Amino acid sequence: MSLAEVSPDYDPHLEARRDLAAALRWAVRYNLHEGVANHFSFAVNDDGTQFLLNPRNRHWSRVRASDLVLLDANDLDGDQTSKVDITAWCIHGAVHRQVPRARCVLHVHSKYATALACLKDPRLPPIDQNTMRFYNRFAFDPGFDGMGLGEEAERLPSMLADKDVLLMGNHGVMVCGETVGGAFDALYYFERACETFFTAKSSGRELLEVSHEVAEKTARQWENYDELDCAHLAELRAILDEEGSNYAD
Repeated sequence: MSLAEVSPDYDPHLEARRDLAAALRWAVRYNLHEGVANHFSFAVNDDGTQFLLNPRNRHWSRVRASDLVLLDANDLDGDQTSKVDITAWCIHGAVHRQVPRARCVLHVHSKYATALACLKDPRLPPIDQNTMRFYNRFAFDPGFDGMGLGEEAERLPSMLADKDVLLMGNHGVMVCGETVGGAFDALYYFERACETFFTAKSSGRELLEVSHEVAEKTARQWENYDELDCAHLAELRAILDEEGSNYAD
């Protein structure tokens, strides 16, 4: 398509916007949201510093693709920052600026992941396929130092190291990925894994943990099961489309 053929209304990030808006809508249905707080972002340029982010004070069940704000992590004085929550700008800006591989960054205070983040020992024992998916594959940050502003926000990206899931002690969870679908699928399953752990633990009976070898084998099998995440988000979008949702507007 030549520049002359491009409509003035053409948005090169439209599908990314729709994916992120659909993820926000379904985060509500999966009960991963918290009031009008928490934030999802997705990088749209090569070095990851330009990113889409949900607007401040908007409930996720109402966010449309066109509502997402385009920000530049290097433009610290940009006018667009007034349209987003200050903690979201600080945390997501820092991650996108410091960790280019983190194309999609999803941060929530979901019930079970946050409960795990409140434990002194946040180990997630390998007791089912979902918990095994994250066996030795998430980082834990025990250094909470207030809401994600200033130095706290700039510190968080280093805690990811080589992991895509960061359990934020006394705070919540952050999940990163190359695509919206991949990150959202990981967030969904991490919450399910935490729910299974707490449900089993609440029985008061001894947990049936598998061996290190079996847990590691299963985690690697998850890593090679790469079509699942794309199919998950595609189906969620299809359901919204069938329902006549305005998420894609």
